[in-house]
Amino acid sequence: MSVRIRIWDLPTRLFHWLLAAAVLGSAITSETGPIDWHARFGYAVLALLGFRVLWGFAGGWWSRFSSFIYSPASVWRHLQGRSPAAHLAGHSPLAALSVFALLLVLGLQVGSGLFSDDEILFMGPLASRASSQTVAWMTDYHKDIGQWLLLGLVVLHIAAVLYHLLVRRDNLISAMVSGDKLLPEAEALPASADGIRQRLLAGVLMAVCVGLVAWLVLSAP
Repeated sequence: MSVRIRIWDLPTRLFHWLLAAAVLGSAITSETGPIDWHARFGYAVLALLGFRVLWGFAGGWWSRFSSFIYSPASVWRHLQGRSPAAHLAGHSPLAALSVFALLLVLGLQVGSGLFSDDEILFMGPLASRASSQTVAWMTDYHKDIGQWLLLGLVVLHIAAVLYHLLVRRDNLISAMVSGDKLLPEAEALPASADGIRQRLLAGVLMAVCVGLVAWLVLSAP
């Protein structure tokens, strides 16, 4: 018999879908313009990443980094199909590596954009504070290496979701919409706290991140 357990709290779910929309918007406007909207989507990604880092310490159980930091031995056992149920309820060892890789690459992509200058339409808010050599390197990274790294991770993420859906019959999309998963009743796993207090805290943290990004952009010379 299975029981329904809250795995993904509402702030985590909203973060996930808002980040996907912001990254998609940024990708589209990087090719078709307008460039000011590309920058706005990038600032949105930056604020969302800041929130996710904070929420990794203050969020529901399965959203906290402590719940999906695994040892190399755990990753190896997972590859052998010997992961305990607790490693499969939230982020599995491989999914955890994907999450950290995405956060890192997105952070590098947005960070490099802040220092970029295409000398035509856009200059990042921090470009004037860096050397010309740093700006040139950041611009090249943002337009080439970082873009392809991010695209590769996004494709890998989508492929993993489809694999779980079509092969393992595990609908990860549904769980990220409803927040719940059906898990064996015998497994005593904690549910993520997802009440009004957690949601108010998430709202405050998000407002702080938005404010910091706005200050960063508006205070640029």
